[in-house]
Formats: sequence, C-alpha cells, structure tokens
Amino acid sequence: MIKKFLKRVFRKSAKVRSSGNAQIIPFELHGVSSDQISYGGKRVTDGLQAAGYQAYVVGGAVRDLLLQRTPKDFDVATDATPEQVRRVFRRSRIIGRRFQLVHVMFGEEVVEVSTFRSLIEAEDAQTDEHGRLLRDNQFGDQEQDAARRDFTANALFYDPATQEIHDFHNGYADTRKQVLRIIGDAKVRYREDPVRMLRAVRLSAKLGMKLEAATEAPIAAMKDLLENVPQARLLDEVLKMLLSGHSVECIQQLRRMNLHHGLLPLLDIILEQPMGEKFVMLALRNTDERIGQEKTVSPAFLFAALLWHEVLAAWNLRVQQGGRPVGAMHEAMDEVLGRQKAQLAIPHRHDAVMKEIWLLQQRFEQRAGQRPFRLLEQPRFRAAFDFLLLRCASGESDDELGLWWDEFQDASAERRAEMLQPEQAGEKKRRRRKPRKKPEAAAAENPAA
Repeated sequence: MIKKFLKRVFRKSAKVRSSGNAQIIPFELHGVSSDQISYGGKRVTDGLQAAGYQAYVVGGAVRDLLLQRTPKDFDVATDATPEQVRRVFRRSRIIGRRFQLVHVMFGEEVVEVSTFRSLIEAEDAQTDEHGRLLRDNQFGDQEQDAARRDFTANALFYDPATQEIHDFHNGYADTRKQVLRIIGDAKVRYREDPVRMLRAVRLSAKLGMKLEAATEAPIAAMKDLLENVPQARLLDEVLKMLLSGHSVECIQQLRRMNLHHGLLPLLDIILEQPMGEKFVMLALRNTDERIGQEKTVSPAFLFAALLWHEVLAAWNLRVQQGGRPVGAMHEAMDEVLGRQKAQLAIPHRHDAVMKEIWLLQQRFEQRAGQRPFRLLEQPRFRAAFDFLLLRCASGESDDELGLWWDEFQDASAERRAEMLQPEQAGEKKRRRRKPRKKPEAAAAENPAA
C-alpha cells in the first residue's frame, strides 16, 4: 500500500521536461525500469556511453515495454560510427551494404547497433519515378534519426543510465493511447517506402493499436505502389505478418483494407469460398497458437496451407480431363508455384517441402498392405500428417481418416495388423522386374551362344 501511494505521489510530482525539440519523460511517469532491458542491451549502451558516445535502446523494444509486452530483441541507436562501435566491442561484426550495422554478441543474444541516420531533404533525395527512396544511408543526429523512422511509437529512445525516454514526435502519448500514427505526411512517407503500408497493417493487428485516421486514409488509393517494391522485401514483410503470432488479425486487416491482392495468388477468392476460408483460417490460427506456445513454425508448411486449395483446384481439373492422379498433381503444383513466383517469389528452398506435403496427401488414402508402413518412413510424414488434420478439421477430408492415422502411427505391431484394410478386389500387385543380367553373366550361363 505504501509503495503504491509513493508511486502515485511521485507520478503526480514528476514532470516532462524539454531538451531542444525532444520531450524527456522521466521514469516516474513511464515506469520502464532499466532492469527490464536485456543484459546485452544494457552492456552495449553502458559501453558506448563510457566511451563518450550517445547510446539508447530504441524502437520496438521501448514501445513493447510501454505496452507491457516482452520485446523480441533490444536494438540500440548511437552517434558512434560502425567502425567506432566495432572498436568498443571485441565480439562484434559489421554487416550490411547500403547502410552498415553492427551485431554485438553476448552468448546467444545479438544486439543490433545502428548509427543515427539523417532524414534526406526532398531536393537531395534519390527516388524512382514513383517517389520511392533509392538511397537513404547518410549518418545524422538523434533528432534526424527519429524523424526518418516510420511511426511515432517506434521513434522513442530509452536511456538505461537515466531511465528516461527521449520523445521527438509525441510517440509516448500515442503509445499510451494505443494509436499508431505515421511520422510526417502519410502520402510522402508511403511513396518513399510503400512497405510502410503493410507495416501499418501488421503492427496495428499485432499490437492491437488503432490506425490514426490520417495514417490510414491514403492507403486505399496508394496500394498499387506495392507493385514497385522488390519481391524480396515484400516476402520479408509477408513472412513477418504470417509469423507474428497474430496472422489471423493481419489477414483480416489486409482484406478490410483491400491490400491482399498480389501478395498470395487469388487469396481473396480462396477466402470467399467456405471450404477454402475455413482451411486457411484454421492454418493461421494453428500457427498463431504454436507461436504463442513458443513452438517452432515452418514457413514452408504455412505457404503449403495457403496455396493448397489452388493446387487442389488445378489437380481436380486435370484429373477430370483424364490425367493420371500423380502426374496431374505434379503439373498442378508446378502451375500454382509458377503463378505465385510471378507475383511474390517464394524461395526455392521451400518448394521441395511444400511439394512433399502436397504429394503425401494422396497416400494417406492408401491403408492396405505395406503402403502405410512405407508412408510412416517418409521424412515429411509428421508435417504431412499435421496438414491432413487441418483438412479433416475444415471438413475437406473425413475425420475418420485422421483418427485412423493418429492411432496407427503409435499402435503396436499387432494392432497395426488389425487396422490394415483389405486389398481392393481385382487390384493388381506390381511385379518386380528381374534385374537384367550383364552380357558376361549371360554368356557364362549359355556357353553355346
């Protein structure tokens, strides 16, 4: 009771002071303790400040702490150049081409350190014909660095030594109100980097923050600028959405703002079909739950789920036209992946996993003879089985099939023998061809020849 009373007294007496164009919010008001900063984050800021440089924990970590969330990592911003940071910390490395960063290692923790960047003036900016910035890598000061950040909630600088927050754009007040507001003119900032529109959707969905009216208003008219963004950057942002732990909210927000076109092929059509929408939403909820439980998530599995009904439609069409099931599946997979890569290129490393998951779905129907045992030996069996369970839960496949495989994989040898289905009447068993003998062996067997 006494502690709560003292906190109320100190908060009433504490005041925000100004330093240049920044508001300095004291600990008594914001309540974020330096004890909440990671070991590596504090070591970096302490080390740089001891060497005579400015250093602050910045961005998402400060925002998350104010929202009483656990930050994923602790980034640091400083006026020291990458080479100067490297000289302060022995276990560090400089990375990046356009703009160099420093990774400082503390065991498993890696702290990313960036040098303050300047906000490029319009007359000096290098842009393409759409206004997208092509060069934005000049060093600057703290105020300039704050101005070039995207949202006010991400432009907060926390000093662990003084436990004060430096705020140049009223980000502290916006964060407390749970409002996501872009810094500067929204139209100009979206032209500079159209990916900010997707970031606005992702952060508002992930953090439960409301998009400020002027921040949201231009998006509908400017969404076509996303077509000018390199595919690698788009894919990176899409993956962040899908693996944010709030993918359902992100997809719903994308649909509401009509931003999903072109990111995943015909996703809008899939989500308008009862079976497709149920399957996709189950896959996304499953992913969100796994992330919430800190379990591993495979991007390949998630992409396989999002594209499954496209593959299924293409496969059914080919089978109806007389194609053989396996061959038709290979053609359908190649067609869908080819169409996807023309819009948002999924890395080739995911292709093999996605195809294995899709191909194994047909084999779950085969529950006679040695086929179930051979399927259990497949490296991707577990992922394919999880995929089957999603199909069962969405109503696409019979629940009995999922229950059968759930029991079969853990059953005893005797129980497995009981569970096997009889061979279908008239089914021809494949005969193994005898290996062709070498000419020398044939001649030895038939000397007269």
